[in-house]
Amino acid sequence: MRKKVIAGNWKMNKLPNEAISFIEQLEPLVKDCENEVVLCVPYIDLFYSLLYAQKTNIKIGAQNMHWEENGAYTGEVSAEMLKAIGVEYVIIGHSERRAYFAETDETVNKKVKKAHLVGLNPIVCVGETLEQREQGKTIEIITNQTSKALEGLTEEQVASTIIAYEPIWAIGTGKTATAEDANSAIHEIRNEISKKYGQNIAERVIIQYGGSVKSTNSQELFSMPDIDGGLVGGASLNAEEFSKIANS
Repeated sequence: MRKKVIAGNWKMNKLPNEAISFIEQLEPLVKDCENEVVLCVPYIDLFYSLLYAQKTNIKIGAQNMHWEENGAYTGEVSAEMLKAIGVEYVIIGHSERRAYFAETDETVNKKVKKAHLVGLNPIVCVGETLEQREQGKTIEIITNQTSKALEGLTEEQVASTIIAYEPIWAIGTGKTATAEDANSAIHEIRNEISKKYGQNIAERVIIQYGGSVKSTNSQELFSMPDIDGGLVGGASLNAEEFSKIANS
């Protein structure tokens, strides 16, 4: 049976002292949580977060990485650097990275391959815009993004890749896909994986939902058969709220 992974994406929020305080608040609230609890924090917070989370059940992830091991890539951080300090998860291909920083399906695929190579758990984001949704292209867009992200991976690597379905129109807008719609889209992603890698592999892939997830809708979302937790944005910035989601 697939585990549920509840990952908070802090985006560009929280200074190191705020990250420390947050983890201290969150730890007792999720210590008995049956789901995997992950905080994906800004680079500047990684060391402190890892230090204060080391004796807890809270895992720490990064929000991005480069696919090269080293080189003249000013401002970038490699997968090896993340692995060296104990990072376990990394978000790849978030819609904001695609929209604002020229991420493409090709670069997403390079990063996914490198993450697996060094032993990081990639959380790969896919999702459609409102315009694409209104044009009836949701399934086409998200299955194509999924297929390209997984290209060239072994079956075991595919099975250990986390996919986060995040409809772009629902990120930070307060709008959320209905539990049924979210589950239907995620089911189509799983079907796409099944076509290429087999049903057994597809059933092992953890697929999250993201997009205005909060404590008032998380229980319904996570109870759906194909939704394996969530990638949580704004609601992950409040320890009490995030703990309620994690314990859903």
